[in-house]
Amino acid sequence: LPLYPGLEVMACSDIDIDRAKSRAQEYGVSKYCSVEQLLSDPNVDIVLNLTTPDAHAQVSLAAIAAGKHVYNEKPLAIDREDGSAILNAARSQGVRVGCAPDTFLGGGIQTCRGLIDAGEIGRPFAAIGFFASHGHESWHPDPAFYYQQGGGPMFDLGPYYLTCLVALLGPIQRVTGSYTIATAKRTITSEPRHGEIITVEVPTHVSGILEFADGAVAIVITSFDVWASELPRIEI
Repeated sequence: LPLYPGLEVMACSDIDIDRAKSRAQEYGVSKYCSVEQLLSDPNVDIVLNLTTPDAHAQVSLAAIAAGKHVYNEKPLAIDREDGSAILNAARSQGVRVGCAPDTFLGGGIQTCRGLIDAGEIGRPFAAIGFFASHGHESWHPDPAFYYQQGGGPMFDLGPYYLTCLVALLGPIQRVTGSYTIATAKRTITSEPRHGEIITVEVPTHVSGILEFADGAVAIVITSFDVWASELPRIEI
């Protein structure tokens, strides 16, 4: 924050006021409040929406209706209808909406962008994006929501790979995909919820084929069902 003198954290908000208070005290934020109080504060220009994915649309739409700009954690929403509603509302209200990830602006991907633009590898015609792990229940303190609506590997980590591929290869014109739930119930082995059972509600292994407007194709695989792999994270 010291690098951005025009940016000031005005308040920390949560539906759980005690949680908002705890975070505000932890990070030295002078005010904590409810979501409603935050949105009615005329000193707040932009809302950073870090809620769980299933609440993204509700919070973003409320912020836009209050005349606030919004920067949203990924994903923008958990379905196309809500995503479109957010963008349409922002246009109507004359406010801006941004969404993570912004990692495509980093040095690594921008270096690759420069190499492609310079013709160093010729015309890119194919790519792969691959992320696989065995999920969150062995290390995350509260892993259940990763297996509920708005969770799963595609919503959790897919946006990083999709954003990178679009930044390098351009817009996507068609998508084909399939998915499965490899294990219907998963046991938490991390603390403090060790031994609890998670009922899986979302796909945990997703495979997709992306067709880009310039003719390139890509395969994207995201999974919470793989113990180990030697496939590349991203390859053009």
